[in-house]
Amino acid sequence: MKQNKIFSLLGLATRASAVVSGEFMTEKSVKEGRARLVIVGSDASDNTKKNFLNMCAYYHVPCFLYGTKEELGHAMGKEMRASLAVTDEGFAKNLIGKLEATG
Repeated sequence: MKQNKIFSLLGLATRASAVVSGEFMTEKSVKEGRARLVIVGSDASDNTKKNFLNMCAYYHVPCFLYGTKEELGHAMGKEMRASLAVTDEGFAKNLIGKLEATG
């Protein structure tokens, strides 16, 4: 049930234009200081996970490994997405609370 809430919230944030996805756009939003939260698919390559975890630690952006690339893409109504960044503070806080509750 919790998982569905996270994905539906991601869908809502996407429709509100508060999400950027894909490795290039996610990285760009983190480095420009617009990202409030980064989610990386748990089935992304080890290199991708390491890259985003290190980058987010450096730029002080919360980063979570959650769902699969297919689930993340589906939640946004797109193809598979290995990574995405939430750029809206409100959506990010709400998602962080739910992601931390799932462990």
